[in-house]
Amino acid sequence: MKALRWHGKSDIRCETVPDPQIEDARDVVIKVTSCAICGSDLHIYDGYTPTMEAGDIVGHETMGEVVEVGSGVSKLKVGDRIVVPFNIACGECFFCQKQMFSLCDRSNPKAEEARKLMGQSPSGLFGYSHMLGGFAGGQAEYLRVPYADVGHIKIPDGIPDEQVLFLSDIFPTGYMAAENAEIEPGDTVAVWGCGPVGQFAIQSAWMLGAGRVIAIDNVPERLALAAGIGRAETINFDDVKVYDRLMEMTAGRGPDRCIDAVGAESHATATLDAVVDKVKASLYLGTDRPHVLREAIMCCRKGGTISMPGVYFGFLDKVPMGAFMNKGLTLKTGQTHTHRYLGPLLEKILSGDIDPSFVITHRASLEDGPELYRKFRDKEDGCIKVVMNP
Repeated sequence: MKALRWHGKSDIRCETVPDPQIEDARDVVIKVTSCAICGSDLHIYDGYTPTMEAGDIVGHETMGEVVEVGSGVSKLKVGDRIVVPFNIACGECFFCQKQMFSLCDRSNPKAEEARKLMGQSPSGLFGYSHMLGGFAGGQAEYLRVPYADVGHIKIPDGIPDEQVLFLSDIFPTGYMAAENAEIEPGDTVAVWGCGPVGQFAIQSAWMLGAGRVIAIDNVPERLALAAGIGRAETINFDDVKVYDRLMEMTAGRGPDRCIDAVGAESHATATLDAVVDKVKASLYLGTDRPHVLREAIMCCRKGGTISMPGVYFGFLDKVPMGAFMNKGLTLKTGQTHTHRYLGPLLEKILSGDIDPSFVITHRASLEDGPELYRKFRDKEDGCIKVVMNP
């Protein structure tokens, strides 16, 4: 089969590899009908994700048709059309029983590597390093799905792939980000980052009762999407100082809830801390660029909540913990418990409350994938979201 494989920083190639096989009774194999490039895939592309190995198949937003079923799977049959969550969960361990699926205790066969960096291991992830399981990703013609009796949602006939594909990651991620923000009716919610996850966080903030949503970015087409379909007020951080503008917009109090949908690779250009972060990262003296987290802490109103769906990897420099503590802030983080949201969010799609395909700007084949990784990273050609049809 053809698949996109990582060969080093800024080096993704479409290559021919062996087809996946059933390896465990709870596996299925799907023929991939649609997959996408996620913003967190860019951390791999830019070389920030540790324990990647040359030749790894990437991608974790995937759906397709079941073509082979393991003997232990009773909920799926050949021909079923499913969306696959980006994280892998057994459905039975302590954390899965609490619906904390991204913390599954059993699905990462290389948990010891994760423990060395994080103290404990989260769940395994598709296409996202050997520290998180070494699982082949879904930017490919076929995908092996472990624990498939838990890790899927069936899609009814007649629903286009593009409306449901993002149940695999970015729609639940944006929704859980808004949920973690603890939004109360009428709250002002500030969202840093208007990429795909930020766009779904904006939509979800409205669903959860926000009174105002303010979107922060510097990419014109992303800000336009946030202002249009997202109905958000916008701030271009190239034009104004974000702190000053937010204080002006909130009569000096600050937003009630702040969402960091950027993570490790903040692209702020006009602040000293962001410049220092970029230099340190380029010299391998730092692992992450946490400008947005710092700014959210300074901007959030006293007693407010910061939600962090943005991915971080290592040790963050100069985070203003004094401000965080003295302002009485709450920080909620984590990989998305995707399985928890599959059913409820599918219902929102089927009822017409939302059509997630609004974020798609580019449709392509796997062969186009390497060039579209570059365009997505460099924000060229209005690229916000890429969907590929193997």
